[in-house]
Amino acid sequence: MTTHEYPQTPEDITRLFVERSNAGDAAGVAALYEEDAVVAYPPGRVTSGRDAIERMWAEVLSHGPVFTLEEPLPTLVCGDIALTSTPPRDGAGARAQVVRRQPDGSWLRLIDQPEFVTPDGGAR
Repeated sequence: MTTHEYPQTPEDITRLFVERSNAGDAAGVAALYEEDAVVAYPPGRVTSGRDAIERMWAEVLSHGPVFTLEEPLPTLVCGDIALTSTPPRDGAGARAQVVRRQPDGSWLRLIDQPEFVTPDGGAR
């Protein structure tokens, strides 16, 4: 069993996502999500639960995409919940995640909106 680094800040999740995705580690990516997390992916659908999220990322990562770390927008924190987001480098849309502090102090994704755009290609 692989041991993964736990995100100690909401911002750590994006860095760890990029590292694990580029390594093809779908289980490691899924470990960044709560057991009952939801991801708005593939487009037009919702993937629910860590096991389904791992299967979805395994399929995505099997195509060998390369992710680059994007400069995050300021994180909004309210108690044990935080909203993290990044604007894609191409400027078309945005990415947003709701993360929650776990009892051990680490953070995991609860809701993930990997990308959303308006019909004209702008951020929604």
